Amino acid sequence: MNSVTSNRQLKRETLDQAAEHLFPGRVRDLHALGVDLVIGRREGYRIWDLEGRELMDFHLNGGTYNLGHRNPDLLAALLDSLEQADVGNHHFSNPERARLAERLAQATGLQYSVFTPSGAEANDVAIKSARRFTGRRKVVALEQGYHGRSGLSGAAGNADSARDFNSDYPGEFITVPFNDLEAMERALADQDVAAVLMETIPATAGFPLPADDYLPGVRALCDRFGSLYIADEVQTGLGRTGKLWAVEQWGVKPDILITGKGLSGGLYPVSAAVLSKQVGQWLAEDGWGYVSTFGGAQPGCAVGLKALEICAASATLQNANAMAGHLRRGLDDIRKRHPFLRGINQCGLVMGLEFDDPQGGPLMSGALYKQGLWAMFASFDRSVLQFKAGLLVDQAYCDEGLQRLEDAIRTATGAR
Repeated sequence: MNSVTSNRQLKRETLDQAAEHLFPGRVRDLHALGVDLVIGRREGYRIWDLEGRELMDFHLNGGTYNLGHRNPDLLAALLDSLEQADVGNHHFSNPERARLAERLAQATGLQYSVFTPSGAEANDVAIKSARRFTGRRKVVALEQGYHGRSGLSGAAGNADSARDFNSDYPGEFITVPFNDLEAMERALADQDVAAVLMETIPATAGFPLPADDYLPGVRALCDRFGSLYIADEVQTGLGRTGKLWAVEQWGVKPDILITGKGLSGGLYPVSAAVLSKQVGQWLAEDGWGYVSTFGGAQPGCAVGLKALEICAASATLQNANAMAGHLRRGLDDIRKRHPFLRGINQCGLVMGLEFDDPQGGPLMSGALYKQGLWAMFASFDRSVLQFKAGLLVDQAYCDEGLQRLEDAIRTATGAR
């Protein structure tokens, strides 16, 4: 049996096993789009199917691969750590964990880092920290917000999944429309809300942009009514908007900032809730208030240190801004030729493409897959496709992606 035949068989077995034992609903939904991807080789901003078919990656697993798949600098940091370290013991510090906490404090202007394996768990920590600090229980989030699928995080924002599992918290988690300061004021006015938890640019809603006064207005309302501001920057942070944190674009400083995904480089899970000195005082009062066997694992923190260093570098941010501008010019040209591309939500390399079809996002995911590019639709607004280039892409890569996008639009609409 040659390698091509062997890989084809392995792919078929993998899809069958996933349908039988892993997530049959997801396999079914992707199959309906014509997507049968099982990833084999991966390098930079390209992935290869087990059968050898190459795809450009404009999904990046939500920004996990901001710096590319198997980034050599991140991989070297991981392998160097593994020469002598394992995950460590969660009761003790280690040099990488301590240094990463210090770097995050410097990068955010906050004080303490609580490390977790995932962004969802970091949001759980943030909610618990806010409740402890304020003595209140209620949390306000956006109607189409997404903060993970664990216990507390899953109940915040769009809680359909939490309700499906009878794990929502009616009366404790409140939602308001995005960009509506009057609704936010009504939600906070009784002074019984512990925190407002928001993605700076809601990813799963298709990256709608906040109005210029919205985030500063939310910050002011939190201060007025004694609620904390939690910025979920898991998908929008680490340079994706052209600044290290998206909140910087609006001049807002949160009480708690959540980071993850890209901090790991896709090599070793690491996320963090970064707390102000006041909010994180519980860490001084009760050193055992939160423990996680794998939160702050030594190899993950080694990767996180290098990822933060690269993402914060001026050359990286300059490239992100330059490529964002180049992509926008290309997208504007495509939009002129193809009205099916109805709108463009963009802040730096955070992009949502809105199509003139309520199911335009899934339609384009499938059409782009056929053109050799993977991009994911927005789950909470299926007219939108998330179109996410990495921080280190070059102009040639962007041009190739734009051409494949236009070819996919032609295919999807029957245009010539």
